[in-house]
Amino acid sequence: MSDDSYVFEGPADEPAAPRDNNPPLSISELSFALKRTLEDRFGHVRLRGEISKVTRHASGHIYLTLKDDKACIDGVVWKGQARGLGVHPELGLEVIVTGKITSYPARSSYQIVIETMEAAGAGALLAQLERLKVKLQGEGLFDPARKQPIPTFPAVIGVITSPTGAVIRDILHRIAERWPCRVIVWPVVVQGEAACGQVSNAIRGFDALKPGGPIPRPDLLIVARGGGSVEDLWCFNDEGLARTVAAARIPIISAVGHETDTTLIDFVSDRRAPTPTGAAEIATPVLADLRGAVLDLDRRLVRAGGRLIEERRTRLRAVERGLPVRPEDLLALPRQRLDHAGSRLGSALQRNVAVHERQLITVAGRLSPAVLDRALERRRDRLGATTARFAPTLPRRLDHDRTRLAALSRALASLDPKRPKPGFARVEDEAGAMIAAAAALSPGQGVRLVFADGSRGARIDGEGDGPPPPPRAKPAPKPKAPPPGQGDLF
Repeated sequence: MSDDSYVFEGPADEPAAPRDNNPPLSISELSFALKRTLEDRFGHVRLRGEISKVTRHASGHIYLTLKDDKACIDGVVWKGQARGLGVHPELGLEVIVTGKITSYPARSSYQIVIETMEAAGAGALLAQLERLKVKLQGEGLFDPARKQPIPTFPAVIGVITSPTGAVIRDILHRIAERWPCRVIVWPVVVQGEAACGQVSNAIRGFDALKPGGPIPRPDLLIVARGGGSVEDLWCFNDEGLARTVAAARIPIISAVGHETDTTLIDFVSDRRAPTPTGAAEIATPVLADLRGAVLDLDRRLVRAGGRLIEERRTRLRAVERGLPVRPEDLLALPRQRLDHAGSRLGSALQRNVAVHERQLITVAGRLSPAVLDRALERRRDRLGATTARFAPTLPRRLDHDRTRLAALSRALASLDPKRPKPGFARVEDEAGAMIAAAAALSPGQGVRLVFADGSRGARIDGEGDGPPPPPRAKPAPKPKAPPPGQGDLF
């Protein structure tokens, strides 16, 4: 049936003309006839307009309206076609769509079934990008506080880029000459509809690696692509890819395009590099510079250590100058005190024992035998308890005291001026007094040289480098010993 077979003549309440013998049509028949006519006549159209309304149904279909300054048309994108669109439908975006015109009989309206969609130009794409940037920034994805620091010395670097082309070669070459480390490349396409999905899967794949597994988990990721037009780089402005980059646990450096190119993942990544080569420089230190710095620190450490030792040596010499000239002078006074104590020790002990013996006899005379026995018993018990308490340590203390006494005896014997060592002699004047300095001698003076095995007389010949000494005073008489009744040791 052709379109010319339907004739409408006047109002429905007027009687039909005798010549009109066409059967009446139902509403459905008319609607579907119009539908077939539209689909046959406009089976493939290409429209340009602005999206004025977008509705995403739970089934996955997208319903929208396209308009220009004078008219509008409804559109629908079936679920199977929605995933392959070049751009995501957004309110206010100017697009160019292709599809077929059809009708929706339930509402007696016509619409376009959209098969492809692309932005109407660079200006429209940038406007869409700005709207998406405002949206993600409002969610805090651009906040510097959430960005992770780039590791200083990475051991493994993951690179997400095309396995062919100059980009991967430049990155590998730059890393090898600066900081030789392991590089794992995840190959992806970097342009077209499939690019954003593959890059997102690569980021999630690296992020899912476990430390210590068969494939080492990278310390850092680089997403790289060479330069291109806005349309070529548009896959890196995908909202889903931007959210994947923001959620990654591994720090990411974005290196897409040239320095003047800006994509959405530049704002959500942890660091943006102007070029792929620049990303390799940001990710790695310079090994030669580090070696030079370590050598410089080592030299500074050696110099600082030398200065410290020299300073301590100077301080030690200053302290040394404040000490007596000879170490013997430090021991002279303690030796003299030891000699005096040794000479008085025996007699003092005897006097002390005698005093206590007399006191004991005096006290014993006043005690009865029974009282004395009880007192002796108590003293014996106390002595037994004290002995039991000190018995384990008493032999050690006796050995220690015996060793100290032997050492003091040897020191006393070695320091006794009255017992010269072999090879040495003691000089005495005619009265028998010891002469300790050359200044005490005068020319022609008679002296006696006392050796360990005997003595010999001698006379000073007069040669010397100092003035004659003053006349020697007669030594004072030695003090008498205290009376026997004194009980002190010293």
